[in-house]
Amino acid sequence: MTNTAEKLADLRRRLEKAQDPGSERARAKRDEAGRTTPRQRINALLDDGSFMEVGALGKTPGDDDAVYSDGVVTGYGRIGGRPVCIYAHDKTVYGGSVGVTFGQKVTQVMDMAARIGCPVIGIQDSGGARIQDAVTSLAMYSEIARRQMPLSGYAPQISIMLGKSAGGAVYAPVTTDFVIAVDGEAEMYVTGPAVIKEVTGEEVSSAELGGARQQERNGNVQAVVDSEEDAFELVRDLLDHLPLTCHDPAPSFLAPSDEEVAYTPELDEFMPDDTNAGYDIIDVLKLLGDDDQLIELQANFAPNMVTAFGRIDGQAVGFVANNPMHFAGCIDADAADKGARFIRICDAYNIPLIFVADTPGYLPGVEQEKAGLIHRGAGFAFALVEATVPKISLVVRKAYGGAYAVMGSKNLSGDINFAWPTAQIAVMGAAAAVVMIQGKQLEQTPPEQRGYMKKLFMDFYDENMTSPYVAAERGYIDAMIQPSETRLKLRQALRQLATKHVEDLPKKHPIAPM
Repeated sequence: MTNTAEKLADLRRRLEKAQDPGSERARAKRDEAGRTTPRQRINALLDDGSFMEVGALGKTPGDDDAVYSDGVVTGYGRIGGRPVCIYAHDKTVYGGSVGVTFGQKVTQVMDMAARIGCPVIGIQDSGGARIQDAVTSLAMYSEIARRQMPLSGYAPQISIMLGKSAGGAVYAPVTTDFVIAVDGEAEMYVTGPAVIKEVTGEEVSSAELGGARQQERNGNVQAVVDSEEDAFELVRDLLDHLPLTCHDPAPSFLAPSDEEVAYTPELDEFMPDDTNAGYDIIDVLKLLGDDDQLIELQANFAPNMVTAFGRIDGQAVGFVANNPMHFAGCIDADAADKGARFIRICDAYNIPLIFVADTPGYLPGVEQEKAGLIHRGAGFAFALVEATVPKISLVVRKAYGGAYAVMGSKNLSGDINFAWPTAQIAVMGAAAAVVMIQGKQLEQTPPEQRGYMKKLFMDFYDENMTSPYVAAERGYIDAMIQPSETRLKLRQALRQLATKHVEDLPKKHPIAPM
């Protein structure tokens, strides 16, 4: 009969073996490449000593040669003192591919997140489905996906891409709220280069196909960072702006006093006199919050639209802003998608939205029409109206046409609208209006006089048709404000809207534009 001491020794041996269960060859390859183990990654992200692992001794059933963990480390812990559920692929065990025990371990922590109400973080480094497990592997992917939907919009889900992920291993991450990829390490694709070459004859390297920067440009990644440490730091910063669930408040932080933000002279001097001069809207956003710290998402996808988390009066806010440095701030199809998704994230987690408008309109062009600007642009407006969080709009310069409407206007459900005296609000800009209104007259004008007549009309149009005071007189602008007063006005508006409550018509769900 085995005594207690022997049982304890056996447990210690099993647990020790489970700590790094991959083959000697796989572990040597990992170490040679300088990559960390899944437990090292988890412990680097979580608060010191908070990780509680579950399923360490899990194995593939019915396989005498099965390896502990089945390719994934799962458990619970804390970040900033708040609970999270977490899992990390182990590339040294079955290539980090998904098998039956793998799937059960991940779904168990996801179920726990739903029960207790906390974020789910996945550290992805996977070869995809476990081919030898056939349909069982696909079933486990489906089990994971089935749990992502009820968690979506309920508790934050974050994916950290630290290696190659192919096939089904990319669908789970892109279904989460945020995908963070490490440059030079992460690669994502549905089908890899070898399969593509076999099926289509196209030749491409894995980095060119699915590298972090490429997938950022494709719109599949919210942020690309330089290292694991940077990825973990970004996750911690994100969680500082997010609640545990949609029913909880986001963390509050100390904020400057009203007196300290009452006057920001840099804002009075910021806007160029030339209405066509470019500037970086990020520089404006940094002057509007409690400090200059922003978390910009998808910075290199549709850069004409800026989506970023910041903080006003100690509370998290979401900025949606046009950037005149790219396409003059026009909204194209990609920018509409980017803005719509960010609006939905902020609305899901009760984070107020601040729209900062400087846009001459939706981007014209044949390629934009082919790209579906009609329905994708409508999707942006749909997300705006659907959102029930406080919505504040600030028009700093141009706000023309439909782009004016979707940037938080009162007529599309914006709560409070401000404008600077530099604002220009109209159906279209002077350059387009002169063609539409005076085109025939200009054609009949002698060539040597056309430039003068065109400028005369444009000056008249800017003075009388784009003046923000016209919108203010008609009640579409709540207050014309000096730029230097903006920080205080924004926090006062947010305080006023803190108890906002909206009841939708009873129905199952709306139907977004196709």
